[in-house]
Amino acid sequence: MIDLEGKTAFVTGGASGIGLGMAKSFASVGMKVAIADIRQDHLDEAMAVLQASNYDVMAVQLDVADRAAMAAAADAVEARLGPVQLVCNNAGVNLFAPMDECTYDDWDWVMGVNLGGVINGVQTFVPRIKARGQGGHVVNTASMASFITGPGAGIYTTSKFAVRGLSESLRWSLAPYGIGVSVLCPGLVRSTIYESDKVRPAHLSDATGAVDQAFMAQLASIHQVGMDPDDVATRVLEGVRRNDLHIFPHPEFKDELRELFDGILAAVPDGQVDPARLAFEEGRRRRQAEAARSAQN
Repeated sequence: MIDLEGKTAFVTGGASGIGLGMAKSFASVGMKVAIADIRQDHLDEAMAVLQASNYDVMAVQLDVADRAAMAAAADAVEARLGPVQLVCNNAGVNLFAPMDECTYDDWDWVMGVNLGGVINGVQTFVPRIKARGQGGHVVNTASMASFITGPGAGIYTTSKFAVRGLSESLRWSLAPYGIGVSVLCPGLVRSTIYESDKVRPAHLSDATGAVDQAFMAQLASIHQVGMDPDDVATRVLEGVRRNDLHIFPHPEFKDELRELFDGILAAVPDGQVDPARLAFEEGRRRRQAEAARSAQN
C-alpha cells in the first residue's frame, strides 16, 4: 500500500500519544483520517489540533472492547469519509501490578482492550477491505513487551505477545488479497498510558487495590523522556509504505533482542532428526517462505 493520498485511515486510541501522531502523519500525506477514542475530552483536544491544519478528519467516541460499537463506528466513518483501507488498532491500556495479585476483572479489562480491541478491529474492517478487492493495510500496536518481559505488567505483556502472534499470522492470511499487516513494537513513548485507570469501566472495577498516586507521579515523569509520538508515527508511515511486518521505532533494544534470540537458539538442542519429521518441517518452511515473499510484494 504505497499510494496513500485520498485513502481513508481509521485509528483507535487516536486522540493522544502514538494514535494522534499517526493521525497527523497520515493526514499530512493527503489521507482522510478518523480517530476513535474512549475519552471525549481527548477527542475534542485532538480535533482542535487536526482541524487547525485543515485536515479531512472526524472523531468517534468508541470503547474498542464493544463489538457492536466498533461496527457502528465503521459504518459512521465510511459514510462520512469513504471506504477504510488503513486500519490502525492502536488503543491500549496498562495495569502496573504483579500478575499473582491480579483479579479476573484486571484480566478481562486489559485483555478486552489490548487484545479484544485488535480482534474487533480486524473482524470489523478486514471483511470489508477484502470484499472491495482494492487492497489495504492493517497496523496493530503491540509493544517491545511482546518480546521482552518484566515483573511489573504481566497482563499487559500477555496481551502484547498475543497481538504480535495475531499480526504475524494474519499477515499470511491476507497477503493473497493485497492487504498488508504490520505489528508496531514501540518502547517508551511520551504518552499518558499510565493514566489507564481513568477509563477503567465500572463493571470491571474489582482492581488489585487503590491507585498508588506517588507511583503514578513517578510514571508521569518517566514517560516524559519517552520518544516523541510523532517520531513513532513517522516510522509507522514508512513501514506501511514498505509493507514491513515489524515496525521497531526504538533502536535501543537491538542488543537486548540479540541477546534474547541468542539465548533462545542456545536452548535449542543439537541432534539427529527423524527424516519424516524433517521433511514435514522443510515443507512447512518452504510454504512459509513463499507466503512471506507474497506478503512483501
